Amino acid sequence: MAITRWEPLRDIEQLFDRYSRSLGFPFSRSADLLSDGEWCPRVDIGENDKAFLIKAELPGVRKDDVKVLFDHGVLTIEGERHEEREEKGWRFHRMERSSGCFLRSFTLPSNVDSAALKAHFQDGMLDVEIPKTAAAPTTAVAVPVD
Repeated sequence: MAITRWEPLRDIEQLFDRYSRSLGFPFSRSADLLSDGEWCPRVDIGENDKAFLIKAELPGVRKDDVKVLFDHGVLTIEGERHEEREEKGWRFHRMERSSGCFLRSFTLPSNVDSAALKAHFQDGMLDVEIPKTAAAPTTAVAVPVD
């Protein structure tokens, strides 16, 4: 029987991370949690006056294994990182890098130009630029109640 170090907050961390992943927030604070095969790439989302920018970290993913889709106001990034098992003569004591399929979806505001989306993949980083359109100014309207 192996001796396992007791960490009292691990169960609470795992519960929080499973809950946050179900809401679409990948907040894993423990590297041990990622060893069960679940993988969700990290993203940065930025904006300026002309466009939105989504930067996704996709280390070990080939360009051909990444798809970027835009449908009904939702941008979806999906793909797969293949497992590497060709290390002959090695015995691994720990495997922390996850592999498998992933999917991230983002609801975009209505002022984006879907025809001008640009995606660029280089060195494990995916950059998706989403240009903005001129939004019609909204004015407040009083609606009578019958």
